[in-house]
Parts: sequence; C-alpha cells; structure tokens
Amino acid sequence: MPEQARNRPRVNVRRPDVMELVSAEVAVHYHSSLVEKIKDQGGKITHGNTTLLLAQDFGFCYGVERAIDLAYASRKVFPDNRIFLIGEIIHNPDVNQHLRDMNIVSLPWKEIDASYDQLEPDDVVIVPAFGAPTSFMEKIQERGCYTVDTTCGDVMKVWRRVRGYAKEGITSIIHGKENHEETRATASRALGEEKNGHYLVILTLADTDHVCNYIRHGGDKQAFLDRFKGSYKQGFDPDLHLRKIGVANQTTMLKSETQEIQNRLAQAILDRDGSSENFSMFDTICGATQERQDALFTMLKTRMDLLLVVGGYNSSNTAHLVEIGEKELPTFFIRDASQITSLGLIVHYDLHHAQETTTDYAEVFSGKDHITIGLTAGASCPNNLIEAAVRKVFDLRGTPLEI
Repeated sequence: MPEQARNRPRVNVRRPDVMELVSAEVAVHYHSSLVEKIKDQGGKITHGNTTLLLAQDFGFCYGVERAIDLAYASRKVFPDNRIFLIGEIIHNPDVNQHLRDMNIVSLPWKEIDASYDQLEPDDVVIVPAFGAPTSFMEKIQERGCYTVDTTCGDVMKVWRRVRGYAKEGITSIIHGKENHEETRATASRALGEEKNGHYLVILTLADTDHVCNYIRHGGDKQAFLDRFKGSYKQGFDPDLHLRKIGVANQTTMLKSETQEIQNRLAQAILDRDGSSENFSMFDTICGATQERQDALFTMLKTRMDLLLVVGGYNSSNTAHLVEIGEKELPTFFIRDASQITSLGLIVHYDLHHAQETTTDYAEVFSGKDHITIGLTAGASCPNNLIEAAVRKVFDLRGTPLEI
C-alpha cells in the first residue's frame, strides 16, 4: 500500500459549494413546512374535534444534522468512489435507507470481519455519529482509506474524560447499553493511550446496587465477574479496579437515572473510604437529550389523551422518551405514520418485551367529543416523518389538514 494512502488525513467534505447542494437535498428528504408552522404557533394545532401538541424540543439535533450532512457531502465529493459506513449513520431506518439508495454500504459494527480486509485506499469510510471503537479506526487507517468522521461532539467530550480517567488510574463506570455503538466506542477509549485502563458498563439501578455493595463489602469475585460478563475488558479485577472510579455515560441515557447512579456510587465510595477522594464524575448527558426529556416533562403537565413518540426502535434517546411518557398516559412508540391503523389500534414497539405489538386503545376516546394528542420524537427522527404522523392523526379523526 502506498505510504501516502496509509497516512491520509481525515477528509473535510464541508466545502461551501458542496454544502449548498447538500442543504437543498436534505431539505427535500427531511424538512417539513407544516412542522415549522406548528412550532411557530407554540407547538399547538387545533382542527375540528382534535388538538395536537408538539413538545417544545423534538426531532433532529445538531449532531444528527451534521452527521447526515457529512454523509450526503461524501457522495458529492466522491461521486465515483466506493463509500462505506460503519453500521448506521444514526438510528433511523428512513435516513439509513436514503444512504443505501446513494450506494453507501454498511459495514459490520459489532466486530471487524473479512469485509474490512477488502477495503482499498480509494474507498471512503464514514464513521457514524456514535463514533467507532479504536480498533475499527486503526483498521481503517491500516487499509489507507479516506475517512469522513461524523462523531458527535458530545460523544467526543466523554471520550476525553474517560481517557483522562485511564491516565490517572481511574476505572470508568459507564452508564449505558453494553451492546450500543456509542458505549462500545467509549469503552475502547476508557482503556487509555497505553491500553492499560479499565471500565465497567452498567445499565440499571440493580446493576448499580450490586457494584455499590461490592465497593462497600467486597464479596465473591467470580460471581461479580459472571454477572457483568461482557461489560469489562479481560483482566478486570473488582478488588483492584473499584478502588478509584469515575462515572461517565452513554450520552442518550435517561438523565434522572444517570444522576441517581452517580449519587449511589458516590455514597458507596464515601461509606468505604470516609471521603470522596476516590470518586470522580461529570455530566455527560448530551444537551439535546436533556432538552427533549425536559420538554416532554413540561408537555406532560398538560392533559392529553394519548402520546405518540416517533423514532427508530433501536434509538436509545427515543426509548427513554417513551419510558417517561408511559408513566403518565397511554404512550405509543412508532417508527412512522403507517403504524397508526386507527387512533384506537396502533402498531408500536413494546419496550418491556422488546417486540412490536398491536394495542387496542379505543376506550381512551370513548364518549369524548374532543381529544388532545401529544407528539414528540427522538433526536434521530426527521421532520418529514413527524409531519406524516400529524397528518395521519387528523385524517383518522375525519378532519384532514389542508395546509
């Protein structure tokens, strides 16, 4: 392989002439004048016998918009090159289908397989908004490909912090989903520059309490390792590597849960050591995730009959919006408007059983002349899908929107 190919820098495709073309194409695919109009009206539209409320913050965040722009720009800058993407650019099937239509081919993201050995110096590899583990980045560099890195800035802030933990001999306790792309990428950075750091991924408060109990009292090391198998690197020893800990998280987790995990771990260290010297933390929930969760909490103060949450089923931040909503009222997690068969019969994703199901909620509207429906969406959901859901609601209520 030519040396100049092996040492290629990451490509900046954000040229003004390219981005002008990209903006026009993205607008056609994802923007919605109706959604913008509703936002300008304070997020409320009443038509006939139905009121629909939009959360104050919903849909695409800056990091998602940037990732999509860079992916579209890659095809314009490299019209004839093979372009690959590690996994999915974001967790939205509509967006990912558009990229496939542009002949951008997904590579496996859980492990490096033989397809990576087939990459050539003239190929372009896009790194998704979640980032990618260091082993993947090293493999791409080894193959000498052009790299377009769309990793979200909030994710990279977490990486800087966990690298710092590793340098100081602090084990990163990562609140996240062990099999999520972002968490895997963060865990690889928690090893540090010398690859001698340690991490432990935890998801639930039950996981947290188990770790806290071990911090306070020790216990059966093998049982601990068996419980968290797959959530740490080889060589992790809870007797050694829980002495100094620092909390980080997948940026799309539920903010209140991350805060509770931090509080419980901090108290466990304080109980064991009599001080907090061996505990570190910082807020790593991304701003857009916080804004969308806070906006939903605010909207839930208004009486509604039903809540629709639109987004990809594998979207973590969208799932947490569903968790918030379902504690207060009938809440349905849908991919798009096609799943609203009627307002009493909705195909949706059941978080608790991890499967798609159909639920009849016709009784919710029984005897009501006027109903109010809330709608929000995850940070990876485009406005065109939100518009389609809005229009479907009014169509099914017998009062189609003419705007």
